[in-house]
Amino acid sequence: MQALRSASPVCSCSSQDFAPSSVRKNVACSERSFVALKSTSRVWSSFVPRYSHNVTVSRHPQIRASAMGETESSTGEPGWVMVNGLSGKMGLETAKAALEAGLQLVPYSFTGRMGPDQGPLSKIDVEGVEVEVYGFGQRELAMDLCKQVSRRAVVIDYTVPAAVIGNASLYCSAGVPFVMGTTGGDREKLMRIVNDSKICAVIAPQMGKQVVAFQAAMEIMAEQFPGAFSGYKLKVTESHQSTKLDTSGTAKAVISSFKKLGLNFDLDQITSVREEEGYKAMQVPEDYYNAHAFHTYRVSSPDDTVAFEFKHNVCGRKIYAQGTVDAVLFLMNKIQKQTDGELEGKVFNMIDVLREGNMR
Repeated sequence: MQALRSASPVCSCSSQDFAPSSVRKNVACSERSFVALKSTSRVWSSFVPRYSHNVTVSRHPQIRASAMGETESSTGEPGWVMVNGLSGKMGLETAKAALEAGLQLVPYSFTGRMGPDQGPLSKIDVEGVEVEVYGFGQRELAMDLCKQVSRRAVVIDYTVPAAVIGNASLYCSAGVPFVMGTTGGDREKLMRIVNDSKICAVIAPQMGKQVVAFQAAMEIMAEQFPGAFSGYKLKVTESHQSTKLDTSGTAKAVISSFKKLGLNFDLDQITSVREEEGYKAMQVPEDYYNAHAFHTYRVSSPDDTVAFEFKHNVCGRKIYAQGTVDAVLFLMNKIQKQTDGELEGKVFNMIDVLREGNMR
């Protein structure tokens, strides 16, 4: 991991929305949200492309302009974003965050689940925008519909780990840049797929910017003080909602830094909590049993007379949704400023987003 030059080595993470207008009521884990200015252009009709399912020609000027070949930059309108995995809680939270940030939501999406052979699997209302969600088997159709809405859309992926490689290949072949928020899959293969394409992407196992800053601070410490904790012991506990099937990628990254600091630790020594009794022991607020990420890293001397404890506790999903949207804005800015295909095959991470200095 590249190092950031300024970050706190310990963080207790909370989230905040993008446009600071009026403060809402504080919730557990110091999580605050702000009322954001919303885009006034949020309701679209469908239009008739070359597909057989029942749609009507749109009267929305931005969709019509995109279909005619005009671009967002020429009209001065906000960028378009397609959120795949919208039927999941993380996808839905990110779609709302995108609208709050002033982006426009493509009214098409696909999921990691199989659906009917024809027509959408479901329709989801996101702050007044009706989005048709297609099954996994019709993802190519959903992507074509997205490109007819806007040829400059950026895709956000929050589907399922098993779909990561196939989805990335689809985005690359369609020439659509993307932010991969879905964890799991063969990450090295994922990187190669983008490297061999003509698009760019942000790929990171952790989208919470403040948590990423903590990871970067740990990496700085590891690089500057290798072996500082030689002989010490490490205990790692990570707690997430029961639907999270894999071990935390964030925990793995932080452990890598600890190992450079001289600690011996195998990944199978991680204690993963996915049940209520463990949540209580970790002091997770009951309201967030189904949406939290509590990590504790305890470093102690051989005789237990010295101990250090690093924590980052997150309640809810806003911190990840915010970071994901900032990654989209980062990509849009890079693409707008690129020259001579300099971004072809380029993979960015959340450290790159942080370096841009546009944390809101």
